[in-house]
Amino acid sequence: MSPDKEPREEKTAALLRAALMSAPDERVTIEQLLEPLRRRAFGFLLLLLAIPNFIPVPVGIGGIMGVLVVALGLEMLIGLEHPWIPGFLRRRTMSREGLLRFLDRIAPMTGRLERICKPRMQRLTRHPFTFVSGAIMILVGILLALPIPFTNYVFGGMLVAFAFALVERDGALVLLVWATTIAMVAASATFSQALVRLVRDLF
Repeated sequence: MSPDKEPREEKTAALLRAALMSAPDERVTIEQLLEPLRRRAFGFLLLLLAIPNFIPVPVGIGGIMGVLVVALGLEMLIGLEHPWIPGFLRRRTMSREGLLRFLDRIAPMTGRLERICKPRMQRLTRHPFTFVSGAIMILVGILLALPIPFTNYVFGGMLVAFAFALVERDGALVLLVWATTIAMVAASATFSQALVRLVRDLF
């Protein structure tokens, strides 16, 4: 069977819910959560990193999440098949109930993504194109880490879309995320140059 004609698998949200419900305790470690999802762990881990962008968290969390996204992008860039996670992060626990509430909260977004996502152009989600995805993920992480006001939802939404594209093996959505990220980098550079000129003119 051709790699672009693999059998249809469960959708992203359903897989994540099933992994959460299979955990024996109310607190779930990242290792427990990703173990049954190992084949598509990069996408699921990226989805977990998007969570803090949609909930009230301390100021500066975007910088922390941005650094973690950059680290994940570097792993894809060097060609790792599964994400390497330091021991202290693997053992970090999260509330199962809280994660389920998060899935409920973003259900409208995930529902729309799941309706448009399907396995297509799947080679773009595999090596060697993971090199490009890793580079794009690094750019998104850098943008997320920058102190740009009111952008957490925007970049968080991009991370969710990228996560779904990787999990669902949707190369068309991967291409869209690549193009959107490059456009946002260009827009951010233009904005920064304009801001520098404005400050220079004022002072």
